[in-house]
Amino acid sequence: MGALTGKTALVTGGSRGIGRGIAERLGRDGARVGVHYGSDETAAKETVAAIEAAGGSAFAIRARLGEPGDAAALWAEFDKHADGLDILVNNAGVGLQAEVADTTEEDYDRIFDINVKALFFITQQALPRLRDGGRIVNLSTGLTRIAMPGLAAYAATKGAVDTLTLSLAEGLGPRGITVNAVAPGVIETDMNAWLADPQAREMANGWSTFGRVGQPEDVADIVGFLAGAGGRWVTGQTIDATGGSSLGA
Repeated sequence: MGALTGKTALVTGGSRGIGRGIAERLGRDGARVGVHYGSDETAAKETVAAIEAAGGSAFAIRARLGEPGDAAALWAEFDKHADGLDILVNNAGVGLQAEVADTTEEDYDRIFDINVKALFFITQQALPRLRDGGRIVNLSTGLTRIAMPGLAAYAATKGAVDTLTLSLAEGLGPRGITVNAVAPGVIETDMNAWLADPQAREMANGWSTFGRVGQPEDVADIVGFLAGAGGRWVTGQTIDATGGSSLGA
């Protein structure tokens, strides 16, 4: 039996990249995993199949985030497959690379609608479903610590996530629910296709004290710890998962 046998988890944006790595890790640990996706049904089905091939249990649910009623739509789909929740991983998000002077209101609204507003209301509507002793893990970014002006709006959304994490941890403590955030650095996913350029990759490797970019499992293993019994005394924390990026800065 795995450490999470009998538990039900939901990973938003769980079909690709870091989200897929987290979904597969929780599945290996025994949880039944809801794999949320916005549009790529094929990727979601592949993630479910991978979890099942490893002996786990999973189901896919679709809901487009950043639209009116997105949280309610997500939970309506979830409720078709499960009657409660033990682990919520708020991983879904979008990026935006633009200097402050070049950021449009449309871009700003979209990134905050998905990265902050959707996360807030997904979490709000999770609370009646989340069993006492449960876990919430939010995905943040190392950019709340490391300044990159071209990613200012994105970093600002994750600063809001860090603050929300702290407030939720205090509010949900009496129910035995832990709430933490994990803040990755550069992770090798299809969202970071620029890593295919050898010079860009060499630069990115140099940001970490370990001399490499991160892999989805590097983040997933931290989430797995927080989701399990070992994380029971950790709450209200944002855990740096950048591989020691910019420690000497």
